[in-house]
Amino acid sequence: MTVVLDASAVLAVVLTEKGWDIVADHLSDAHLATVNMSETLVKLIEYDVTAQDALRQIRRLELNIHDFDAEQAERAALLRQPTKRLGLSLGDRTCLALGQRLALPILTADRRMAEASALVDVDIRLIR
Repeated sequence: MTVVLDASAVLAVVLTEKGWDIVADHLSDAHLATVNMSETLVKLIEYDVTAQDALRQIRRLELNIHDFDAEQAERAALLRQPTKRLGLSLGDRTCLALGQRLALPILTADRRMAEASALVDVDIRLIR
């Protein structure tokens, strides 16, 4: 199944966290927004992974990377109001917007993100 990943799902694979195997089953055709790629890089660097190694780990997953363009910016902005009570970040809304645009389910470890499924037209699945 083709899916969109958020940063928490990518981190689960890279750091072999609980739920990594669920994500790994979908890596052959998974999609990731550049904003979520940036979030993943930041978190890996916070875990004392060098920037170069962090980037190498993400690239080895061979994900379909999508640029944050004007359409994505508009979609993410329009998702602010319906998801405001959940406190979702720009990165979260960017992931939701990509899931909407591609009409694909999203894999995440973030429970707040999963709650957005009832508020927006996106299938969001928890990995743990």
